[in-house]
Amino acid sequence: MKDYPIQNVKDTRSGFGEGLAELGKENPDVVALCADLIGSLKMNAFQDAYPERFFQVGISEANMMGVAAGLTIGGKIPFTGTFANFSTGRVYDQIRQSIAYSGKNVKICASHAGLTLGEDGATHQILEDLGMMRMLPGMTVINPCDFNQTKAATKAIVKHEGPVYLRFGRPKVPNFTAVDQKFEIGKAWMVSEGTDVSIFATGHLVWKAIEAGKLLAEEGISAEIINIHTIKPLDEKAILDSVRKTKCAVSAEEHMVNGGLGDAVSQVLSRNFPAPQEYVAVNDTFGESGKPEALMTKYGIDTANVINAVKKAIARKS
Repeated sequence: MKDYPIQNVKDTRSGFGEGLAELGKENPDVVALCADLIGSLKMNAFQDAYPERFFQVGISEANMMGVAAGLTIGGKIPFTGTFANFSTGRVYDQIRQSIAYSGKNVKICASHAGLTLGEDGATHQILEDLGMMRMLPGMTVINPCDFNQTKAATKAIVKHEGPVYLRFGRPKVPNFTAVDQKFEIGKAWMVSEGTDVSIFATGHLVWKAIEAGKLLAEEGISAEIINIHTIKPLDEKAILDSVRKTKCAVSAEEHMVNGGLGDAVSQVLSRNFPAPQEYVAVNDTFGESGKPEALMTKYGIDTANVINAVKKAIARKS
């Protein structure tokens, strides 16, 4: 099991803010729009440095998506910022009709996703967003795992022509990926090679998978851990190469069991290499107000649940 020491503990939304500020300096076509949540999205640095390229639209998320789509016609590259619930559920029609249908080059950047939003409760803890976005034709869907990877992803998507959904979060989490990493859209990252089970994890669950892998190694179980930071387009080759070796899989995500990474992996396996798969995800329920770690435990997406899923998958294999 490869060791990944924690460099520091940071929130992934700050990785987005830092990456956006650097993009502002590097690319004069980058513009930013926010729906009254500048501080929450860490967009202050961009706003301060490039006020003429920053648009505060207020609590008017649907209008923000329409404005962003319009800005692309003039050659601008708009980055929209608000909570994940407001970036998807509240404005799905505008994204579908004005952005995805016409292939507009809008980068939809969404913070405060999932149960780790914590005390804000079920109304804000969206757990369906990855599924909603990956079902839209032509939409790229990215869910990085830590500060460094979120910053790298933010800078990478500016070079991608077409709509992108970039998801990140509020809580401070272990920052363990390389500062100078090259982020490749659609290219999975091998965290640690193994032989007994393939763990495909995304977002905050990547670190939980690493924790699980260390504990499993103490029991003699060799887990191959792969960071699927890009949900769409999915790295099908990485998934199949791994499962052909291990013969079973676990998917781990801070998302509903329906529609997210687990479903995407299952589709690949069912079409190409049927194998036992277990899901670590929220099982068809809304969240509630509480501490992030406590909620992850209650709703079945913590380290212990990854370990249990691994053991179930291996048992089914044999």
